[in-house]
Amino acid sequence: MGTTTAPGTDRVDAVVVGAGLSGLYQLYRLRALGLRVAVFEAGEDIGGTWYWNRYPGARCDIESMSYSYSFSPELDQEWEWTERYASQPEILRYIHHVAERFGLRRDVTLRTRVTSAAYDGTTHTWHVSTDTGRTVTTRFLILASGCMSAPKDPGIPGQDSFAGEVLHTARWPREEVSFAGKRVAVVGTGCSGVQAVPVIAERAAALTVFQRTPAYALPAHNRPLLGAETAELKARYPQFRQAQRLSRGGTVFEPPTGSALAADEAERTAAYEAAWGSGLLSGLLRTYTDILTDEKANATVAEFVRSKIRSVVDDAETAEALSPRTFPFATKRPCLDTGYYAAYNLPHVMLVDLRSTPIETITPRGILTTEGEHALDTIVFATGFDALTGSQLAIDIVGRAGVGLREKWADGPRNHLGLMSAGFPNLFTVLGPLSPSVLSNIAVSLEQQVEWITDCIAHLIGRGLTEIDVTPEAEEAWGAHVAELAEQTLYPAAESWYMGSNVPGKPKVFLAYTGGLDRYRAVCDEAARNGYSGFVLSGDPANDDG
Repeated sequence: MGTTTAPGTDRVDAVVVGAGLSGLYQLYRLRALGLRVAVFEAGEDIGGTWYWNRYPGARCDIESMSYSYSFSPELDQEWEWTERYASQPEILRYIHHVAERFGLRRDVTLRTRVTSAAYDGTTHTWHVSTDTGRTVTTRFLILASGCMSAPKDPGIPGQDSFAGEVLHTARWPREEVSFAGKRVAVVGTGCSGVQAVPVIAERAAALTVFQRTPAYALPAHNRPLLGAETAELKARYPQFRQAQRLSRGGTVFEPPTGSALAADEAERTAAYEAAWGSGLLSGLLRTYTDILTDEKANATVAEFVRSKIRSVVDDAETAEALSPRTFPFATKRPCLDTGYYAAYNLPHVMLVDLRSTPIETITPRGILTTEGEHALDTIVFATGFDALTGSQLAIDIVGRAGVGLREKWADGPRNHLGLMSAGFPNLFTVLGPLSPSVLSNIAVSLEQQVEWITDCIAHLIGRGLTEIDVTPEAEEAWGAHVAELAEQTLYPAAESWYMGSNVPGKPKVFLAYTGGLDRYRAVCDEAARNGYSGFVLSGDPANDDG
């Protein structure tokens, strides 16, 4: 399974938290510098989000041949994806293949959660503690713990009283779950709920879906990949990978040039129909330039999606309940649909609209709403995550002068370039808040950030420097820049996890960089070229014995 980096020792050069796609690539790159690296993973196996999220129907919403590592041309050629959108088991097999191919498992300690990390300004090291009792001293600490990895508590009264089976999509058991002959509830209709509902509907005797806010779900048109098409892309993979790196969102497409409002209705409808048929998560956003910046332009595509829901769902009342009307299209993450809306045409599937009939409590027998009790055998919570900041703040991190990260981020995350927070030297984050992360193809974003972090560490080591920190001025400017860009879009108009609105008490701050991965990459590269502008590099190598 996994072993420690250096048995019997408690000192390494770098600690990486998390053994998902980000953590494994960070390990690979740091090893190339000749560093001693320890990776701690809370799960019983590697894989990160693709280990934990094994619920029925779980699959990627970025095309498989794009959602994969690009660092190894040999890996690109040898791995064969079977579907346009890979399922969770296939992605996990891919991650296992990568780990075996590059010998990564030997530096991963499984079933070990990092609980705290404290910086020692005298020795310029982090003291990292785990739930197994092991403590490690390290010069560099990299959080690769995931932007969507801290499950959100459903927060429903009585949830511990239910006598039946309780499951959460983000912590699905490894053993097979049977729904045969059972009355099942799915609570939540975000992307995990949208993926799980049609599969559970096929297996359960009765399915009741409890929806607070309807989602915009787009058809995936998933299918097996043909040998000819994979061979064609593999032949031009190097050029394709470079185009991904230089793209706005980590996916390759021709950007739109016109306004939705400048097109006549017939032209718009034709463009939307083509995008609907493309099976791409961002297909509708690629039609016109102003979908995410102009309310009237956005309304045209929102109504198009609602018309599609009405065309699929037989019952008019159910179709209307499934139709989003309280937030602009794509200001909450859209979902890819494989039979989601059609599931509501099945006689044993029922939708409960919590806007009109809220949940009062969970009882030993089921779920009680204002209209009555729903008797159940199994409850599946698909209630999402404490996104982007949750996994970092789950660790008790204390930086310079005894200041905790939770204290510093009490009013929202503060960092520079989404990479480092002032007062926390040598602490880096991959796919954290105020970076493109969730607004991009994660596979491309993580490689960019891991490579920047690795180059930065190599720079410090090569020049005999002990630590890197962020100037408060750079941090303040970056936060203002991210907020200003978000305000130029419709994103802040929605109560979404992008804003932290799904977690009670969480500060409402837009959590991602909307300027695009291409622009973000350029800013990061420029900072490095200019001697790490916005950062403070310092230290006496004589004090470093690691």
